[in-house]
Amino acid sequence: MSEQVWRHFNLCPNGDPEASIADAAMAVRDGAIAWVGAARDLPREFDAWPHHDLGGAWVTPSLVDCHTHLVFGGHRADEFALRLAGASYEEIARRGGGIVSTVRATRAADEASLLAAAAARLEPLIAEGVGAVEIKSGYGLELASERKMLRVARELARRYPVSVYTTFLGAHALPPEFAGRADAYIDEVCERMLPALADEGLVDAVDVFCERIGFTLAQSERVFEAAQRRGLPVKMHAEQLSLMGGTALAARYRALSADHLEFLDEAGVRAMKEAGTVAVLLPGAYYFIRETQLPPIESLRRHGVPIALATDCNPGTSPATSLLSMLNLGCTLFRLTVPEVLQGVTRHAALALGRGERHGELAPGRSADFVAWSVNSLAELAYWIGRPLAARVVRAGETVHTAPVSPWTGRAIDNRAASLERNRK
Repeated sequence: MSEQVWRHFNLCPNGDPEASIADAAMAVRDGAIAWVGAARDLPREFDAWPHHDLGGAWVTPSLVDCHTHLVFGGHRADEFALRLAGASYEEIARRGGGIVSTVRATRAADEASLLAAAAARLEPLIAEGVGAVEIKSGYGLELASERKMLRVARELARRYPVSVYTTFLGAHALPPEFAGRADAYIDEVCERMLPALADEGLVDAVDVFCERIGFTLAQSERVFEAAQRRGLPVKMHAEQLSLMGGTALAARYRALSADHLEFLDEAGVRAMKEAGTVAVLLPGAYYFIRETQLPPIESLRRHGVPIALATDCNPGTSPATSLLSMLNLGCTLFRLTVPEVLQGVTRHAALALGRGERHGELAPGRSADFVAWSVNSLAELAYWIGRPLAARVVRAGETVHTAPVSPWTGRAIDNRAASLERNRK
């Protein structure tokens, strides 16, 4: 039996700075929290357990990245350069670029190469304090390649100290072989791909891109119906580029989340509140594509819709591997407050995965998954850009990443690769 007590830290147990505890303590038995609270109230029964001093650090739950596309082949940096030089999306598409190029690269890649590439994107997230991540498929767009992507996501969970939740996004785009036959492709998604992948245990949730350049409301609903028949929760890429009413449809199916939401209207916000659907905002994509239409932040606040943030890591519109950077972008671009962004990557992000009982909060009975930060104020987590802040990352009571101390400043410095390599599972 493993028993330990962590002491001398300031605790923000659920992402809300107003609920913080100064000079806290946490007793952990076999990876689960046995007790947590103010150190002065620590029961005497834990006195004999080994004690670890966190040196006055701030501690939060491990972060949750609730919307990513971490598994894909190739990259699109060259297209980014072309756009900066003046090429249009249409011109790039005619050259074989865009999502089609990622589909082509993903289909051509074997599982080993996809795993290596995805691991390189996952490692900085873990070193930054992420303890749970959602990974979508959607760049295979045919059964064998979608299976390959989801298998790689499951393998990442086996190799790394992180919880991985898989989402089947077969309805992400229309593959070239189905050009002009979107309904036939939805038949393939609903009648062949989803049943096969669900039967193999590769799917935790189902997503669809409901948009003018994606799939219609009717096609999206067919995907939701297929997920419902399998007992799988749904989520939706909605109202990113236009107002199509996808969020209201998602709410009718009690979707875990609706994501992007730049063009969301008041009716959609009310529907989300009634359904308990989380609003997942993706400031990385907003920034990268130079969007100007802001999500309806005030309406979401007024109706009390939980707001989450995520990296949306993907090769086309958000090549981001830093969730902390999304906190800064959420504050600067969307004018979110520090408490909003902190809860957006802890408690609310866990709700967006349907895993609120597992992640996003530190409480007795839960896994001891937490981060000790090299900051004097929680606001620093949203303030610094690109600065390593996680001094210690703990998974089920075991340290999986530490930042060594600089001999010049005496503060934690970054050493991600070596630490993660030592702690791989």
